[in-house]
Amino acid sequence: MRHQVRGRKLNRTASHRKALLKNLATSLFEHKHVKTTLAKAKELRPYAEQLITKAKKAMQNEKGGLLPEGQKVDIHNRRIVGRDIRNKAVLQELFDTIAPLVEERPGGYCRITKLGTRRGDGGEAAIIELVDWSAPQDGTVSLKARKKAMAKKAESKKKGKRAKKAEAAEVQEAEVVESKVTEEKVIAEVQEDTMAETEEEVVDETPETTEEIKDEEKEEEKS
Repeated sequence: MRHQVRGRKLNRTASHRKALLKNLATSLFEHKHVKTTLAKAKELRPYAEQLITKAKKAMQNEKGGLLPEGQKVDIHNRRIVGRDIRNKAVLQELFDTIAPLVEERPGGYCRITKLGTRRGDGGEAAIIELVDWSAPQDGTVSLKARKKAMAKKAESKKKGKRAKKAEAAEVQEAEVVESKVTEEKVIAEVQEDTMAETEEEVVDETPETTEEIKDEEKEEEKS
Protein backbone atom coordinates (compact mmCIF):
# COMPACT_ATOMS: atom_id res chain seq x y z
CA MET A 1 0.00 0.00 0.00
CA ARG A 2 1.24 3.48 -0.93
CA HIS A 3 0.10 5.51 2.02
CA GLN A 4 1.73 8.93 2.44
CA VAL A 5 3.80 8.50 -0.70
CA ARG A 6 3.94 11.76 -2.60
CA GLY A 7 3.72 11.93 -6.37
CA ARG A 8 3.15 9.47 -9.18
CA LYS A 9 5.73 6.94 -10.34
CA LEU A 10 4.43 7.03 -13.94
CA ASN A 11 5.72 3.46 -14.39
CA ARG A 12 9.32 4.77 -14.51
CA THR A 13 12.43 4.75 -12.40
CA ALA A 14 13.46 7.88 -10.48
CA SER A 15 16.08 8.94 -13.03
CA HIS A 16 13.75 8.29 -15.95
CA ARG A 17 10.96 10.25 -14.25
CA LYS A 18 13.24 13.25 -13.61
CA ALA A 19 14.39 13.25 -17.22
CA LEU A 20 10.77 13.09 -18.39
CA LEU A 21 9.78 16.12 -16.29
CA LYS A 22 12.80 18.09 -17.48
CA ASN A 23 11.95 17.45 -21.12
CA LEU A 24 8.26 18.25 -20.61
CA ALA A 25 9.11 21.51 -18.82
CA THR A 26 11.49 22.50 -21.60
CA SER A 27 8.79 21.86 -24.21
CA LEU A 28 6.22 23.76 -22.13
CA PHE A 29 8.41 26.87 -21.86
CA GLU A 30 9.31 26.69 -25.54
CA HIS A 31 5.86 26.08 -27.08
CA LYS A 32 3.73 27.47 -24.19
CA HIS A 33 1.52 24.34 -24.26
CA VAL A 34 2.03 20.57 -24.28
CA LYS A 35 -0.40 17.76 -25.03
CA THR A 36 0.23 14.70 -22.85
CA THR A 37 -1.53 12.35 -20.43
CA LEU A 38 -3.45 13.68 -17.45
CA ALA A 39 -1.11 12.05 -14.91
CA LYS A 40 2.00 13.55 -16.54
CA ALA A 41 0.34 16.96 -16.73
CA LYS A 42 -0.51 16.87 -13.02
CA GLU A 43 3.07 15.98 -12.16
CA LEU A 44 4.47 18.61 -14.50
CA ARG A 45 2.42 21.54 -13.19
CA PRO A 46 4.07 21.96 -9.74
CA TYR A 47 7.50 21.17 -11.22
CA ALA A 48 7.17 23.87 -13.91
CA GLU A 49 5.60 26.41 -11.57
CA GLN A 50 8.54 26.11 -9.15
CA LEU A 51 10.94 26.91 -11.99
CA ILE A 52 8.85 29.91 -13.02
CA THR A 53 8.83 31.14 -9.40
CA LYS A 54 12.64 30.95 -9.27
CA ALA A 55 12.88 32.92 -12.50
CA LYS A 56 10.47 35.53 -11.12
CA LYS A 57 12.47 35.85 -7.89
CA ALA A 58 15.63 36.30 -9.91
CA MET A 59 14.00 39.12 -11.87
CA GLN A 60 12.82 40.77 -8.63
CA ASN A 61 16.33 40.54 -7.17
CA GLU A 62 17.77 42.14 -10.29
CA LYS A 63 15.26 44.99 -10.18
CA GLY A 64 15.58 45.54 -6.41
CA GLY A 65 19.35 45.63 -6.41
CA LEU A 66 19.64 42.65 -4.03
CA LEU A 67 22.52 41.04 -5.89
CA PRO A 68 26.15 40.89 -4.75
CA GLU A 69 28.43 43.71 -5.77
CA GLY A 70 29.42 43.69 -9.41
CA GLN A 71 26.52 41.47 -10.54
CA LYS A 72 23.74 42.64 -12.80
CA VAL A 73 22.18 39.19 -13.33
CA ASP A 74 21.08 36.70 -10.68
CA ILE A 75 23.56 33.98 -11.59
CA HIS A 76 22.64 31.73 -8.64
CA ASN A 77 18.99 31.23 -9.64
CA ARG A 78 19.91 30.91 -13.30
CA ARG A 79 22.31 28.10 -12.46
CA ILE A 80 19.73 26.32 -10.30
CA VAL A 81 17.12 26.47 -13.07
CA GLY A 82 19.77 25.58 -15.64
CA ARG A 83 20.18 22.18 -13.97
CA ASP A 84 16.71 21.28 -15.21
CA ILE A 85 16.45 23.38 -18.39
CA ARG A 86 19.51 22.48 -20.42
CA ASN A 87 18.45 24.34 -23.54
CA LYS A 88 20.05 27.79 -23.35
CA ALA A 89 17.52 29.41 -25.68
CA VAL A 90 14.58 28.14 -23.60
CA LEU A 91 16.34 29.22 -20.40
CA GLN A 92 16.73 32.71 -21.82
CA GLU A 93 13.05 32.67 -22.84
CA LEU A 94 12.02 31.73 -19.29
CA PHE A 95 13.99 34.53 -17.59
CA ASP A 96 13.50 37.29 -20.19
CA THR A 97 9.94 36.69 -21.49
CA ILE A 98 7.91 34.42 -19.20
CA ALA A 99 9.07 35.81 -15.83
CA PRO A 100 8.26 39.50 -16.60
CA LEU A 101 4.81 38.53 -17.86
CA VAL A 102 3.86 36.64 -14.68
CA GLU A 103 5.41 39.18 -12.31
CA GLU A 104 2.06 40.26 -10.83
CA ARG A 105 0.56 36.77 -10.75
CA PRO A 106 0.87 35.22 -7.24
CA GLY A 107 0.87 31.65 -8.56
CA GLY A 108 -1.05 29.26 -10.74
CA TYR A 109 0.98 29.84 -13.87
CA CYS A 110 -0.25 26.67 -15.61
CA ARG A 111 -3.66 25.38 -16.62
CA ILE A 112 -4.68 21.78 -17.30
CA THR A 113 -7.53 21.04 -19.72
CA LYS A 114 -8.86 17.49 -19.99
CA LEU A 115 -9.35 16.10 -23.50
CA GLY A 116 -10.99 12.76 -22.65
CA THR A 117 -9.66 9.33 -23.51
CA ARG A 118 -7.41 8.95 -26.50
CA ARG A 119 -7.71 6.27 -29.15
CA GLY A 120 -5.46 3.27 -28.92
CA ASP A 121 -4.68 2.73 -25.25
CA GLY A 122 -7.64 4.63 -23.79
CA GLY A 123 -5.41 6.88 -21.69
CA GLU A 124 -6.73 10.15 -20.32
CA ALA A 125 -5.32 12.96 -22.47
CA ALA A 126 -4.88 16.57 -21.39
CA ILE A 127 -3.27 19.86 -22.42
CA ILE A 128 -1.12 21.80 -19.99
CA GLU A 129 -0.52 25.43 -20.97
CA LEU A 130 0.77 28.67 -19.58
CA VAL A 131 -2.16 30.82 -18.47
CA ASP A 132 -0.81 34.13 -19.76
CA TRP A 133 -0.44 32.77 -23.30
CA SER A 134 -4.12 31.80 -23.54
CA ALA A 135 -5.76 35.04 -22.38
CA PRO A 136 -8.88 34.70 -24.60
CA GLN A 137 -9.84 31.58 -22.62
CA ASP A 138 -9.57 33.30 -19.21
CA GLY A 139 -12.82 33.83 -17.32
CA THR A 140 -16.24 32.36 -17.92
CA VAL A 141 -17.83 32.46 -21.35
CA SER A 142 -21.60 32.85 -21.37
CA LEU A 143 -23.75 30.47 -23.35
CA LYS A 144 -25.61 33.39 -24.90
CA ALA A 145 -22.41 34.73 -26.44
CA ARG A 146 -21.58 31.30 -27.84
CA LYS A 147 -25.08 30.92 -29.28
CA LYS A 148 -24.87 34.37 -30.87
CA ALA A 149 -21.50 33.56 -32.40
CA MET A 150 -22.80 30.26 -33.76
CA ALA A 151 -25.91 31.99 -35.14
CA LYS A 152 -23.73 34.60 -36.88
CA LYS A 153 -21.61 31.88 -38.44
CA ALA A 154 -24.71 30.03 -39.64
CA GLU A 155 -26.16 33.23 -41.13
CA SER A 156 -22.92 34.03 -42.91
CA LYS A 157 -22.83 30.51 -44.36
CA LYS A 158 -26.45 30.81 -45.52
CA LYS A 159 -25.73 34.18 -47.11
CA GLY A 160 -22.75 32.73 -48.91
CA LYS A 161 -24.82 29.82 -50.23
CA ARG A 162 -27.58 32.19 -51.38
CA ALA A 163 -25.07 34.42 -53.13
CA LYS A 164 -23.56 31.40 -54.90
CA LYS A 165 -27.02 30.21 -55.99
CA ALA A 166 -27.89 33.69 -57.29
CA GLU A 167 -24.64 33.85 -59.24
CA ALA A 168 -25.29 30.41 -60.73
CA ALA A 169 -28.83 31.47 -61.73
CA GLU A 170 -27.50 34.64 -63.36
CA VAL A 171 -24.91 32.66 -65.28
CA GLN A 172 -27.57 30.23 -66.50
CA GLU A 173 -29.83 33.09 -67.60
CA ALA A 174 -26.96 34.73 -69.46
CA GLU A 175 -26.17 31.44 -71.20
CA VAL A 176 -29.83 31.00 -72.19
CA VAL A 177 -29.99 34.56 -73.60
CA GLU A 178 -26.77 34.02 -75.53
CA SER A 179 -28.06 30.75 -76.97
CA LYS A 180 -31.31 32.45 -78.06
CA VAL A 181 -29.40 35.29 -79.73
CA THR A 182 -27.17 32.86 -81.59
CA GLU A 183 -30.21 30.85 -82.76
CA GLU A 184 -31.88 34.03 -84.03
CA LYS A 185 -28.72 35.01 -85.86
CA VAL A 186 -28.46 31.59 -87.48
CA ILE A 187 -32.12 31.69 -88.53
CA ALA A 188 -31.71 35.19 -90.00
CA GLU A 189 -28.64 34.09 -91.96
CA VAL A 190 -30.46 31.05 -93.30
CA GLN A 191 -33.41 33.19 -94.36
CA GLU A 192 -31.11 35.65 -96.10
CA ASP A 193 -29.41 32.80 -97.96
CA THR A 194 -32.73 31.37 -99.13
CA MET A 195 -33.98 34.80 -100.28
CA ALA A 196 -30.78 35.36 -102.25
CA GLU A 197 -31.11 31.95 -103.92
CA THR A 198 -34.73 32.63 -104.95
CA GLU A 199 -33.81 36.03 -106.40
CA GLU A 200 -31.05 34.46 -108.49
CA GLU A 201 -33.44 31.86 -109.84
CA VAL A 202 -35.95 34.56 -110.82
CA VAL A 203 -33.27 36.58 -112.60
CA ASP A 204 -32.13 33.52 -114.53
CA GLU A 205 -35.67 32.58 -115.62
CA THR A 206 -36.83 36.03 -116.87
CA PRO A 207 -34.73 36.21 -120.07
CA GLU A 208 -35.85 32.77 -121.18
CA THR A 209 -39.50 33.67 -120.79
CA THR A 210 -39.16 36.94 -122.79
CA GLU A 211 -37.39 35.17 -125.67
CA GLU A 212 -40.10 32.53 -125.82
CA ILE A 213 -42.76 35.24 -125.93
CA LYS A 214 -41.02 36.98 -128.87
CA ASP A 215 -40.75 33.72 -130.82
CA GLU A 216 -44.43 33.03 -130.32
CA GLU A 217 -45.33 36.55 -131.58
CA LYS A 218 -43.17 36.06 -134.72
CA GLU A 219 -44.84 32.74 -135.48
CA GLU A 220 -48.26 34.30 -135.16
CA GLU A 221 -47.31 37.12 -137.57
CA LYS A 222 -46.03 34.64 -140.16
CA SER A 223 -49.15 32.62 -139.95
